[in-house]
Amino acid sequence: MASWWRAFPRAARRYPWPTNVLLYAGLFSAGDALQQRLRGGPADWRHTRRVATLAVTFHGNFNYVWLRLLERALPGRRPRTVLAKSGLMYWPFVQLTNFSLVPVHWRTAYTGLCGFLWATFLCFSQQTGDGTVTSMFIFFRRKEAGDRPPEK
Repeated sequence: MASWWRAFPRAARRYPWPTNVLLYAGLFSAGDALQQRLRGGPADWRHTRRVATLAVTFHGNFNYVWLRLLERALPGRRPRTVLAKSGLMYWPFVQLTNFSLVPVHWRTAYTGLCGFLWATFLCFSQQTGDGTVTSMFIFFRRKEAGDRPPEK
């Protein structure tokens, strides 16, 4: 395991595109699997496979290309540059930390990690309620009380 862990950063530097896209897809599909586990129902691996396919064919590649284009257009980590980059993104906080703290060869993977968290939230809130943060809080309150949400 230790040798694999050391080889991973080398792979990200040598083959940044496939490494980041595959890591992004793995994290994004893991977000779907996690939300299924949190719901307590049976695992829907067919759905997770569809999520992974979308992540590897579109999301990961789009993010990789978009982040590279932004880096070329606005190179560097100066505060003004970082604010300009993050102002163009959907998740301003994620991109603010991404462009100021994360090395270039890990940026797509970092976005994948944030996508994992985001996908977990979106899938979870959509499956348990109306797709809002409120539905997630209601679910956790029910779980503490021992109630089960109605199945859709």
